[in-house]
Amino acid sequence: MKLERVFAVASREGREVVRDRLFFSMAFIIPPVLLLTFGYGLSLDVVDNPFAAVDYDRTAMSRDYLHAFIDSRYFKFKGCLENENGVFDLLASGSVRAVIIIPEHFQERLLSHRPVSVQTLIDGTFPFRAQTTIGYVEGMNRSFNTRLLSDYLAQTRGISHSRALRILDPIEVEVRYLYNQSLKSDWSLTPRLMMIVLMICPPLLTSMGVVREKETGAIYNIYASTITKGEYLLGKLSPYVGVSILNVLVLWLMAARVFGAPFKGNALFFFAASILYVICTTGMGLIVSVLVRTQVAATLITFICAVVPSVFYSGIFVPVPALSKGARILAHILPAMYYTNIVTGCFLKGIGLKMLWIDVVVLAAYAAALSSIGYFIFSKRPGS
Repeated sequence: MKLERVFAVASREGREVVRDRLFFSMAFIIPPVLLLTFGYGLSLDVVDNPFAAVDYDRTAMSRDYLHAFIDSRYFKFKGCLENENGVFDLLASGSVRAVIIIPEHFQERLLSHRPVSVQTLIDGTFPFRAQTTIGYVEGMNRSFNTRLLSDYLAQTRGISHSRALRILDPIEVEVRYLYNQSLKSDWSLTPRLMMIVLMICPPLLTSMGVVREKETGAIYNIYASTITKGEYLLGKLSPYVGVSILNVLVLWLMAARVFGAPFKGNALFFFAASILYVICTTGMGLIVSVLVRTQVAATLITFICAVVPSVFYSGIFVPVPALSKGARILAHILPAMYYTNIVTGCFLKGIGLKMLWIDVVVLAAYAAALSSIGYFIFSKRPGS
């Protein structure tokens, strides 16, 4: 292998990347734009849920019950309705996501120590948000019940409210959130979104870069030259790997500075693992480029075979253990899950090679396997 030939191919490909507007955009503009778009567009935080209320009782206790929701950061009060006539229109239009209906004689029944039912209508079109909202409603309802019982005990037994609360809740749960103390979805999602961006751009750049020469006929110059396929592939892929490594640095800075995600791990370990992942995704693009002859086909196959499975089976939205058995098997087949583990471990948990060595070994194996497959199936003979 002659390095001057490798350098010549790499230099020519680098100039093409800078000169071609499409490739320049895919290399330097699209990755940060994708992270910004996904980062600001995706959020798992369920706060400021718009809700309305129908208060048929209109008493001090019914207003007190509603104020538990109004004063909460999880709900945003949109006003009271006179009756239930407009409730379903509000829910159907998306103006509110929940409606609390307090029946008549609410205060009277509570003061006479009789149970009362408060109906809550929740928009269930987004199951995750609906389940979380139900949890909020049940928690606030439980808190209101506990306060009523503590008032009753304090009055009937002549004890303080704090003593009554200790009697009603003898077991106190102390919750401490680890790794993401503020429970901010930006801190959790944005670093993982790096996996998606690096699964989109490097394979697309690689596959389109090789296929472009097939479409223009420039590949025949390579067929006729004395350059070996190893020299050609190494020179061809080097600029794309280099650009992707630069994008790792840019995306890391954006996740840490723009979105405020804390980075607690070892930077050298993180970038070394990221290089392995970039080589994996570049190898995928190489394999695709060998199998197809048009840039449109290369784009479609890359998205269908690499990007889409990586989004759904990497654990970025749903934890891998929560997936079905078949989905878990597919998740372990894809390299995206292993890089997601590394990103999460480095950013939020502050762990390194000692605990993530299996993920690194798997990524290294994938990088070697995909690059080798791409090398062996690539041929310098026309039509092969």
